[in-house]
Amino acid sequence: MENDETWTSEEYGKSHEGRVGTLLADGSSPKPVYFDSNSGGFGWEARHWSVYDGGTHPQRPQADALQGECSCGWRGEPRTVDWTNAGDLPFREHGWGTVGECQDDWDRHMTAVAATTVPLPADLEALLQTVAEAIERLGQDAPTAALKAARTLELIAARTAHGPAHDARGQDPEKVAAALGLNVGDSRSLLARYGGWSHYG
Repeated sequence: MENDETWTSEEYGKSHEGRVGTLLADGSSPKPVYFDSNSGGFGWEARHWSVYDGGTHPQRPQADALQGECSCGWRGEPRTVDWTNAGDLPFREHGWGTVGECQDDWDRHMTAVAATTVPLPADLEALLQTVAEAIERLGQDAPTAALKAARTLELIAARTAHGPAHDARGQDPEKVAAALGLNVGDSRSLLARYGGWSHYG
């Protein structure tokens, strides 16, 4: 049984990892549900939204609402689960509409996060987009050439980011992380990678 499911973006990764949270009628979050194995030798815990269906084997509470959540601490609007029109469908099927609403909320949260990051100059942003599209087109006809172009971008990134990483290291870690849309730990890892020092040093 799936224990959890998450949403991530390429740009922000674990700093803004989204998931579906479950809320009970009193507004609290339920504890994980423990399932015994058939052999009885061991079991496992699950907190995936679909297990909170009011079942009895094992006993588990019924979700009143689902809610988009993010690893940064953001919580979306509770989305009430429609049990009245569920019919005979199991929760893992009729609940997907509510899950979709939660993911839409998280997507809007990610848009808001992006709006708070340091903006790139418009001409540079357009240039980067043009380069990305050119490499994608190249990859359709000449895959190895596209790989060489992508490798060249990696080398450019390593060379041009080295100095800025050292400069940013001396700034307020919270402000640097916020400008990048990352948490402090991920921001420090990024600076260490580009700056060439150990993240643990």
